[in-house]
Amino acid sequence: MKREHMTTKTDTELTKLLTDTRATLRAERFAAAGARPKDTNSPKKLRATVARILTEQHTRSTGSIKLTTGSSRQAAK
Repeated sequence: MKREHMTTKTDTELTKLLTDTRATLRAERFAAAGARPKDTNSPKKLRATVARILTEQHTRSTGSIKLTTGSSRQAAK
Protein backbone atom coordinates (compact mmCIF):
# COMPACT_ATOMS: atom_id res chain seq x y z
CA MET A 1 0.00 0.00 0.00
CA LYS A 2 1.31 3.44 -0.91
CA ARG A 3 2.09 6.16 1.61
CA GLU A 4 -0.56 8.43 0.08
CA HIS A 5 -3.21 5.91 1.13
CA MET A 6 -1.85 5.84 4.68
CA THR A 7 -2.29 9.57 5.20
CA THR A 8 -5.99 9.46 4.32
CA LYS A 9 -6.87 6.69 6.80
CA THR A 10 -8.00 7.31 10.36
CA ASP A 11 -6.07 6.09 13.40
CA THR A 12 -8.44 3.19 13.98
CA GLU A 13 -8.24 2.14 10.33
CA LEU A 14 -4.44 2.19 10.54
CA THR A 15 -4.48 0.07 13.69
CA LYS A 16 -6.80 -2.47 12.07
CA LEU A 17 -4.70 -2.53 8.91
CA LEU A 18 -1.57 -3.07 11.00
CA THR A 19 -3.15 -5.98 12.85
CA ASP A 20 -4.40 -7.57 9.64
CA THR A 21 -1.08 -7.12 7.84
CA ARG A 22 0.89 -8.64 10.71
CA ALA A 23 -1.50 -11.61 10.81
CA THR A 24 -1.11 -12.11 7.05
CA LEU A 25 2.67 -11.91 7.37
CA ARG A 26 2.63 -14.50 10.16
CA ALA A 27 0.46 -16.82 8.07
CA GLU A 28 2.81 -16.37 5.08
CA ARG A 29 5.82 -17.31 7.20
CA PHE A 30 4.25 -20.52 8.45
CA ALA A 31 2.90 -21.41 5.03
CA ALA A 32 6.35 -20.94 3.52
CA ALA A 33 7.84 -23.39 6.00
CA GLY A 34 5.73 -26.24 4.61
CA ALA A 35 5.95 -25.69 0.87
CA ARG A 36 7.30 -23.28 -1.68
CA PRO A 37 5.15 -20.11 -1.72
CA LYS A 38 3.52 -18.84 -4.90
CA ASP A 39 4.76 -15.28 -4.42
CA THR A 40 8.20 -15.25 -2.83
CA ASN A 41 8.22 -11.44 -2.70
CA SER A 42 5.03 -11.24 -0.62
CA PRO A 43 6.70 -11.17 2.84
CA LYS A 44 8.91 -8.29 1.74
CA LYS A 45 5.88 -6.31 0.57
CA LEU A 46 4.04 -7.02 3.82
CA ARG A 47 7.01 -5.92 5.94
CA ALA A 48 7.21 -2.70 3.93
CA THR A 49 3.50 -2.08 4.51
CA VAL A 50 3.95 -2.63 8.27
CA ALA A 51 6.84 -0.16 8.26
CA ARG A 52 4.76 2.44 6.40
CA ILE A 53 1.90 2.07 8.88
CA LEU A 54 4.19 2.37 11.88
CA THR A 55 5.91 5.40 10.34
CA GLU A 56 2.58 7.13 9.75
CA GLN A 57 1.42 6.37 13.30
CA HIS A 58 4.67 7.72 14.74
CA THR A 59 4.46 10.85 12.59
CA ARG A 60 0.93 11.50 13.82
CA SER A 61 1.78 10.89 17.46
CA THR A 62 4.80 13.20 17.46
CA GLY A 63 3.29 15.80 15.18
CA SER A 64 6.59 16.05 13.36
CA ILE A 65 7.04 17.58 9.94
CA LYS A 66 8.85 15.65 7.24
CA LEU A 67 11.92 17.54 6.05
CA THR A 68 13.43 17.09 2.64
CA THR A 69 17.02 15.92 2.41
CA GLY A 70 18.29 19.26 1.14
CA SER A 71 16.72 21.37 3.88
CA SER A 72 18.02 19.16 6.69
CA ARG A 73 21.55 19.50 5.37
CA GLN A 74 21.21 23.26 5.21
CA ALA A 75 19.89 23.37 8.77
CA ALA A 76 22.88 21.37 10.01
CA LYS A 77 25.39 23.93 8.67
